[in-house]
Amino acid sequence: MRSQYRGRVDNRRAIGSWISGPRAAAEDMGVEFGYRGQQLGLPEEGPGSIARPGRRFAALFIDWALCLLIAYGLLSGGKAQAASNWALVVFAVLSVLTVGTVGFTPGKRLLGLRVISEDGGRISLPRVVLRTVLLVAVIPAVVWDRDGRGLHDRLTRAVQVRL
Repeated sequence: MRSQYRGRVDNRRAIGSWISGPRAAAEDMGVEFGYRGQQLGLPEEGPGSIARPGRRFAALFIDWALCLLIAYGLLSGGKAQAASNWALVVFAVLSVLTVGTVGFTPGKRLLGLRVISEDGGRISLPRVVLRTVLLVAVIPAVVWDRDGRGLHDRLTRAVQVRL
Protein backbone atom coordinates (compact mmCIF):
# COMPACT_ATOMS: atom_id res chain seq x y z
CA MET A 1 0.00 0.00 0.00
CA ARG A 2 2.77 2.43 0.89
CA SER A 3 4.64 1.82 -2.40
CA GLN A 4 1.49 2.65 -4.40
CA TYR A 5 1.20 5.97 -2.56
CA ARG A 6 4.86 6.77 -3.22
CA GLY A 7 4.33 6.06 -6.92
CA ARG A 8 1.45 8.53 -7.03
CA VAL A 9 3.54 11.23 -5.36
CA ASP A 10 6.40 10.65 -7.82
CA ASN A 11 3.95 10.81 -10.73
CA ARG A 12 2.52 14.09 -9.44
CA ARG A 13 6.01 15.56 -9.16
CA ALA A 14 6.84 14.48 -12.69
CA ILE A 15 3.59 15.91 -14.06
CA GLY A 16 4.03 19.09 -12.02
CA SER A 17 7.53 19.64 -13.40
CA TRP A 18 6.24 19.05 -16.92
CA ILE A 19 3.40 21.55 -16.50
CA SER A 20 5.52 24.26 -14.87
CA GLY A 21 8.33 23.84 -17.39
CA PRO A 22 11.95 22.80 -17.34
CA ARG A 23 13.18 26.01 -15.73
CA ALA A 24 10.91 25.59 -12.70
CA ALA A 25 11.85 21.92 -12.42
CA ALA A 26 15.56 22.77 -12.53
CA GLU A 27 15.09 25.51 -9.93
CA ASP A 28 13.30 23.01 -7.69
CA MET A 29 16.38 20.79 -7.95
CA GLY A 30 18.61 23.68 -6.82
CA VAL A 31 19.93 25.05 -10.10
CA GLU A 32 20.50 28.82 -9.89
CA PHE A 33 19.68 30.69 -13.11
CA GLY A 34 19.82 34.24 -11.78
CA TYR A 35 17.46 36.86 -13.05
CA ARG A 36 16.54 37.58 -16.66
CA GLY A 37 19.26 39.63 -18.31
CA GLN A 38 21.95 38.88 -15.75
CA GLN A 39 24.15 37.16 -18.34
CA LEU A 40 23.90 40.28 -20.50
CA GLY A 41 24.91 42.58 -17.66
CA LEU A 42 21.49 44.23 -17.46
CA PRO A 43 19.84 45.34 -14.20
CA GLU A 44 17.18 43.14 -12.64
CA GLU A 45 14.52 45.88 -12.38
CA GLY A 46 13.92 49.39 -13.64
CA PRO A 47 15.30 51.19 -16.69
CA GLY A 48 17.55 49.03 -18.84
CA SER A 49 16.13 45.75 -17.55
CA ILE A 50 14.70 43.07 -19.86
CA ALA A 51 11.19 43.95 -21.02
CA ARG A 52 8.46 41.70 -19.66
CA PRO A 53 6.42 39.60 -22.11
CA GLY A 54 3.14 41.36 -21.29
CA ARG A 55 4.46 44.75 -22.33
CA ARG A 56 6.07 43.30 -25.43
CA PHE A 57 2.81 41.66 -26.54
CA ALA A 58 0.86 44.84 -25.82
CA ALA A 59 3.34 46.88 -27.88
CA LEU A 60 3.06 44.37 -30.71
CA PHE A 61 -0.73 44.60 -30.55
CA ILE A 62 -0.60 48.43 -30.73
CA ASP A 63 1.79 48.30 -33.68
CA TRP A 64 -0.32 45.72 -35.50
CA ALA A 65 -3.52 47.75 -34.95
CA LEU A 66 -1.76 50.86 -36.28
CA CYS A 67 -0.55 48.96 -39.35
CA LEU A 68 -4.04 47.56 -39.99
CA LEU A 69 -5.47 51.06 -39.76
CA ILE A 70 -2.89 52.42 -42.21
CA ALA A 71 -3.37 49.52 -44.62
CA TYR A 72 -7.15 49.74 -44.46
CA GLY A 73 -7.30 53.50 -44.86
CA LEU A 74 -4.56 54.22 -47.32
CA LEU A 75 -3.59 51.17 -49.27
CA SER A 76 -6.60 48.94 -49.68
CA GLY A 77 -9.28 51.40 -50.68
CA GLY A 78 -11.56 50.06 -47.95
CA LYS A 79 -11.30 46.34 -48.78
CA ALA A 80 -10.80 44.37 -45.57
CA GLN A 81 -9.05 41.38 -47.16
CA ALA A 82 -6.56 43.60 -48.97
CA ALA A 83 -5.94 45.51 -45.74
CA SER A 84 -4.91 42.39 -43.85
CA ASN A 85 -2.54 41.44 -46.67
CA TRP A 86 -0.96 44.89 -46.82
CA ALA A 87 -0.79 45.26 -43.04
CA LEU A 88 2.11 42.80 -42.87
CA VAL A 89 4.05 44.86 -45.41
CA VAL A 90 3.27 48.07 -43.51
CA PHE A 91 4.34 46.37 -40.27
CA ALA A 92 7.68 45.32 -41.77
CA VAL A 93 8.37 48.79 -43.17
CA LEU A 94 7.34 50.46 -39.91
CA SER A 95 9.56 48.14 -37.91
CA VAL A 96 12.63 48.61 -40.11
CA LEU A 97 12.26 52.40 -40.25
CA THR A 98 11.52 53.03 -36.59
CA VAL A 99 13.69 50.41 -34.89
CA GLY A 100 16.50 51.17 -37.35
CA THR A 101 16.45 54.90 -36.58
CA VAL A 102 15.19 55.55 -33.05
CA GLY A 103 15.21 52.03 -31.58
CA PHE A 104 11.50 51.57 -31.00
CA THR A 105 8.19 51.27 -32.79
CA PRO A 106 5.24 53.49 -31.80
CA GLY A 107 3.81 50.70 -29.61
CA LYS A 108 7.14 50.12 -27.89
CA ARG A 109 7.51 53.85 -27.25
CA LEU A 110 4.03 54.12 -25.74
CA LEU A 111 4.83 51.27 -23.35
CA GLY A 112 8.36 52.43 -22.51
CA LEU A 113 10.39 49.82 -24.41
CA ARG A 114 13.43 50.04 -26.67
CA VAL A 115 15.36 47.57 -28.83
CA ILE A 116 19.12 47.75 -28.30
CA SER A 117 22.17 45.70 -29.18
CA GLU A 118 23.58 43.28 -26.59
CA ASP A 119 26.42 45.75 -26.02
CA GLY A 120 23.95 48.56 -25.30
CA GLY A 121 24.25 50.43 -28.59
CA ARG A 122 21.99 50.84 -31.56
CA ILE A 123 21.31 47.92 -33.90
CA SER A 124 22.78 48.22 -37.39
CA LEU A 125 20.39 48.40 -40.35
CA PRO A 126 21.21 44.89 -41.70
CA ARG A 127 20.48 43.42 -38.25
CA VAL A 128 17.22 45.38 -38.02
CA VAL A 129 16.16 44.06 -41.43
CA LEU A 130 17.01 40.47 -40.42
CA ARG A 131 15.19 40.91 -37.10
CA THR A 132 12.11 42.21 -38.91
CA VAL A 133 12.10 39.36 -41.43
CA LEU A 134 12.34 36.84 -38.59
CA LEU A 135 9.63 38.65 -36.62
CA VAL A 136 7.29 38.61 -39.63
CA ALA A 137 7.95 34.86 -39.97
CA VAL A 138 6.42 34.54 -36.43
CA ILE A 139 8.01 31.20 -35.42
CA PRO A 140 11.33 32.70 -34.24
CA ALA A 141 9.39 35.24 -32.17
CA VAL A 142 7.58 32.59 -30.12
CA VAL A 143 10.72 30.56 -29.34
CA TRP A 144 12.34 32.18 -26.28
CA ASP A 145 15.61 31.72 -24.44
CA ARG A 146 16.03 31.80 -20.67
CA ASP A 147 16.35 35.60 -20.67
CA GLY A 148 12.95 35.92 -22.35
CA ARG A 149 14.36 36.99 -25.71
CA GLY A 150 12.74 35.67 -28.84
CA LEU A 151 14.86 33.79 -31.35
CA HIS A 152 14.59 36.80 -33.69
CA ASP A 153 16.29 38.94 -31.00
CA ARG A 154 18.84 36.31 -30.09
CA LEU A 155 19.96 35.71 -33.69
CA THR A 156 20.38 39.44 -34.29
CA ARG A 157 21.99 39.99 -30.88
CA ALA A 158 19.23 42.40 -29.84
CA VAL A 159 17.52 42.95 -26.50
CA GLN A 160 14.20 44.63 -25.69
CA VAL A 161 14.65 46.71 -22.55
CA ARG A 162 12.57 49.09 -20.48
CA LEU A 163 13.19 52.83 -20.83
